[in-house]
Amino acid sequence: MNQLIIGALLLLVLALPPVRHLLESIMIVHMHMQMPLLVVAGFLTAKYMQEKLPGFFKKWNRNGLPGILLFVIIMVYWTLPRTMDEALTVPAVEIFKYVSLPFLAGVPLRDSWKKLSVSGKNTVFTGFTMLFFGMGWLYIKSPEQLCNNYLLVEQLTLGWGFVTMAVCMVVYLVYKALVDPSEYE
Repeated sequence: MNQLIIGALLLLVLALPPVRHLLESIMIVHMHMQMPLLVVAGFLTAKYMQEKLPGFFKKWNRNGLPGILLFVIIMVYWTLPRTMDEALTVPAVEIFKYVSLPFLAGVPLRDSWKKLSVSGKNTVFTGFTMLFFGMGWLYIKSPEQLCNNYLLVEQLTLGWGFVTMAVCMVVYLVYKALVDPSEYE
């Protein structure tokens, strides 16, 4: 129950107009802070949903693949420059962001992650690593402004943020490949 309260409070705080405007005013903060925090809010509320709807999760996400696929689709959708731009100008898209990231990404992530095999988890990390390198390259190398609501320098900053995250994920994957986890159990 504590996680439900924390997740609901986090979602509420993120939706407050001053907080929302502050987080959305800087491109990298919008993409790499607000959006992940919305996923975290859903992740925290997921335990309550799993307890209240165990049959739903058992029936529709038995092995974790449908949930992780939904998570990946939602996350890829929100990395697109146009969707991030429209979240600032189209109220329906902004509402969809506050529904999709917590409840269509955060909740399925929590339910699916423990059900995935090690190779499944590594596949997700590898996919996001390639996505982040690709998005970083797009934001850095694009000669044009991709988002109308942000400056070109913010686009470059976001691109380097994506590349940095991708490098960190590569370091994690290499670490996982070289270290035997049974040593530490």
